[in-house]
Amino acid sequence: MELKGRVALVLGAIKGIGKGIGLALAAEGVKVVLNYYDWEESLGQMKQDFEQAGADYLVVRTNLLDTDKISSLVEKVTDKFGRLDILVNNIERGGWPVVHGAYVREQWDLEMASTLRAKWWVYSSALPHLKASGDGVVVNISSIAGHIGRSGPAGRVFNDGYAAANRAVSSFTEIWAREAAPEVRVNELMLGFFETRHGPQTRGWGLLTETQRDEIMDHTLLRRIGTIEDITRAVLFVIRDAPFMTGSVLRLDGGYLLGGEYVEPVPKGVI
Repeated sequence: MELKGRVALVLGAIKGIGKGIGLALAAEGVKVVLNYYDWEESLGQMKQDFEQAGADYLVVRTNLLDTDKISSLVEKVTDKFGRLDILVNNIERGGWPVVHGAYVREQWDLEMASTLRAKWWVYSSALPHLKASGDGVVVNISSIAGHIGRSGPAGRVFNDGYAAANRAVSSFTEIWAREAAPEVRVNELMLGFFETRHGPQTRGWGLLTETQRDEIMDHTLLRRIGTIEDITRAVLFVIRDAPFMTGSVLRLDGGYLLGGEYVEPVPKGVI
């Protein structure tokens, strides 16, 4: 896909991963609509970063938990730029067991409404415009929690509901890829531990002991936390460089899922 002149809607763009993806797309000449709702204190810095990047952008504050507001968000995209080619479905809420403890209903409902319902409603509202593009792209952002659940070192970070919701995101990816083809490609970027997501720049990371943090690193084959740049490179690959890929999951976790098992050297044998 030629990116210059395309239009992207990026959810959760106020800071961290969403902002990084928005800036990376803008650097490629994409016109970006940046949705946010929380963390109002980061708004000034976000606008400054996009201004300095020379981006053609629009910031829209929308509570994606209010499904009645989602269609107007998509309308703002097309009213401003006349089209929609790319949707980066980057919205979720996950309660760390080490932060929130046992579930209360409000936390459970928030995780489901953010990680699943909001993604579905935004995709459904955007789909006619993505199809009209003729070469549309959806990138769903999910977590390896969908595979490992509340187990091992990550069990202090991922809880049951968050894990189940992220497993369901992969179901969305497959269903939507079938529904949207051939005009739209739908793929998923499944994330492990990153600096601004389940990592050092989050409140929960500071509540883990040094030993507990080391256990996560020891479980990660590449022995490091992922960076925003790791994510933006992967997103650009999915959008720009993988025109024959749809319905796929690209796992970006530094080998965390594989790190629980080790490979011994081949023994000499007895014959």
